[in-house]
Formats: sequence, structure tokens, C-alpha cells
Amino acid sequence: MEKIYSVYREADVVVLTSPLYYWFISGHLKNAFDRLFAVAECDPRYRNPRKESVLIMAAEGAGFEESEHWYDHLEKHIGWKSLGKVLCGWVAQPGDIGGKPELKQAYELGRSIS
Repeated sequence: MEKIYSVYREADVVVLTSPLYYWFISGHLKNAFDRLFAVAECDPRYRNPRKESVLIMAAEGAGFEESEHWYDHLEKHIGWKSLGKVLCGWVAQPGDIGGKPELKQAYELGRSIS
């Protein structure tokens, strides 16, 4: 986490990516993000660094509502600005992403971040 803390402090944009597991982000992402609270604890007012953010997820099925709710609430609570979300369902096998509009959305979102 020491390596991650320094990169996180310096980053302008944080891109949260995860597969959809049981209608929520992965435990790995949630655990790592929870540990970023240590950065806020370094501030006397427990403020998180202000960031822009992106949420990118893929799923074998669908049902991103819980993850979106968490992301939207997180963004509002810690004062981040979302640059967008790309949520792509029905990608269970290699190649399933081909031709999906979310692929182009992800590309365009990436290009828009400078």
C-alpha cells in the first residue's frame, strides 16, 4: 500500500475497474479502496484528496445498480468529480465485447482524459 498511497496522492484521475461479482464491485477493489482511508487520516479534517474518477465494469450478466449507487455516493461524500462510467454486461466469453457500444464508450472516455 505504501507504493499505492504515493501514486494515489499524486494522481489527477482515479479509474476504478472491476468485474461485477454478486451485483457489486470485487472484494479486492473494495478492500484496496477502504485502505485509502489512511490517506484521509493524514489530514487533520479527514479530507480525501480531490480527484476526478471513472468507473469501468464488466459482467457476465447485468445488474450494476448496487455498484453505481456505491460509486455515486462515494463520489459525492469525498468530493470527487466523475468523468463517466462504462458498464458492460453480457461479456462471459472472450470476444463477447466485440461490437458492443461500451467498447467505443470506454475508448472515447479514455481519449477525453488528458
